[in-house]
Amino acid sequence: MTNIAATKINMTTIWKGDEAVPVTVLKVSDAAACDALAEGAIVAVAGTSRGKGFQGVVKRHGFHGGPKTHGQKDRLRAPGSLGPTAPQRVLPGRKMAGHMGNARVTVRNLKIVEVKKDEQLVFVRGAVPGPKGRKVEMVVKE
Repeated sequence: MTNIAATKINMTTIWKGDEAVPVTVLKVSDAAACDALAEGAIVAVAGTSRGKGFQGVVKRHGFHGGPKTHGQKDRLRAPGSLGPTAPQRVLPGRKMAGHMGNARVTVRNLKIVEVKKDEQLVFVRGAVPGPKGRKVEMVVKE
């Protein structure tokens, strides 16, 4: 397996024959590493996801929230019960509101659609973690 450093340029759509293919454009930092990449190769791309700050349980964990009626007032996006009464504490691992994003994410089994060696650009089918300009790491499966 080969690790290749790259920078995320943008996301776009290219046409391959009569099919529209959603791709992420990556700029490879080393020209020699770009020569090692081939069209149709399977790669895993690791990077730091976008930071979303402090988020509640509905956005962070996909909770459905409480009802709008039946005596509820300000509990629409609240987490609900936090667990049993016996230990008199919140057990570790409980899904709660907190910091979301800005963590290392690896997306596996992405296919290289096109390689422009003169410009050191690689077109990878699918989404790559992080915003434009963020450094990512490609791992080529051999």
